[in-house]
Amino acid sequence: MPNQNSHAKHVPERTCVVCRAKREAGELLSFFVLPQGIVFDPQRRVQRRKFYVCPGPECLRGLDKWRRNHLKRRFNLRSEAIFGSAGKQ
Repeated sequence: MPNQNSHAKHVPERTCVVCRAKREAGELLSFFVLPQGIVFDPQRRVQRRKFYVCPGPECLRGLDKWRRNHLKRRFNLRSEAIFGSAGKQ
């Protein structure tokens, strides 16, 4: 009788940031974002906030557009957090 509390059959699922398809984590390429650009982590050893992308050419081409939008969102969130409360009285 198998152990009901075992996580042995669990396979982590991740979502591609470009096409939003859900796949097993091993099928996707992991990367993180630095101010200088995107850094892929093939061995998945770096301990940072990771993002995932499909290895297909369409998703890899769309990664540059995703990065620009991602940096815009990060910048807008920071500016609202810093300047948003200062203008309110």
